[in-house]
Amino acid sequence: MWRLVSAALALFGVSLAPALAQQPPQRSECLAMANAAPRALPVAFRQAGGSAEVEITYAGHSTYFIDTPGGLRIATDYSGAYQVGRRPDVVTMNRAHSTHYTLFPDKRIPHVLHGWGEDGKPAVISERISDTFIRNVTTDIRRYFGDDSGADMIRDGNSIFIFEVAGLCIGHLGHLHHKLDDSHFAQIGRLDIVMVPIDGAYTMSLDGISEITKRLRSSVVLPMHRFATPLDDFMRRIGQQFEIDRRIERSFRISRDALPSKPTVIILDGV
Repeated sequence: MWRLVSAALALFGVSLAPALAQQPPQRSECLAMANAAPRALPVAFRQAGGSAEVEITYAGHSTYFIDTPGGLRIATDYSGAYQVGRRPDVVTMNRAHSTHYTLFPDKRIPHVLHGWGEDGKPAVISERISDTFIRNVTTDIRRYFGDDSGADMIRDGNSIFIFEVAGLCIGHLGHLHHKLDDSHFAQIGRLDIVMVPIDGAYTMSLDGISEITKRLRSSVVLPMHRFATPLDDFMRRIGQQFEIDRRIERSFRISRDALPSKPTVIILDGV
């Protein structure tokens, strides 16, 4: 009898393994909402649980800290040079140059996510960490000083990171070097908040990044990689459909319910 039970369990294990291996990847709510047919909602509608707040802090350059309702702390384009408060739990990186990554992060950081792959393969990130689902969309990147190994562009060398938390879809465009095509926008889906490089030279022209910003139609635009770019130049290019909200703080808190009704560029000057 025991032999029969053991054989049955072994057979069950064999049949279960392929099923587990074929489990679908994590599901993106932002993509699902972007692809869904528009629905008419009552004016007074409030999404259940939508009042949970995310805190966003501009640390400098292209590094923003995202603190989630579940206590997770994320740092974008992390090099270690821009620190605010406690050590992050998750860091994302792009390898444009050393202000956007480090190969020697603090070993106590549990999750280090590279926006580039190895052996010519693109990075594929799709994982849930605490209350946040993190995924990426790869783009090409220019080669930098001293790199004479072939073509001008490194395929899939940059990642647009997307953080889905508390009903919000938050995107960080990274060190973006070229226009996005329809396939990129389809993979990105809906972004409620987008972090955009506005240097106008090291990444993209102001005209190019402004067109991407307008097409994404995010409720909140957070400029980064700001350098000496006159904010007025960026605002003229993205058009009058965007409000501007300039703050002396370096942080703000926001929930799904509190997204502005008109697209707004928020400038955090407290760095």
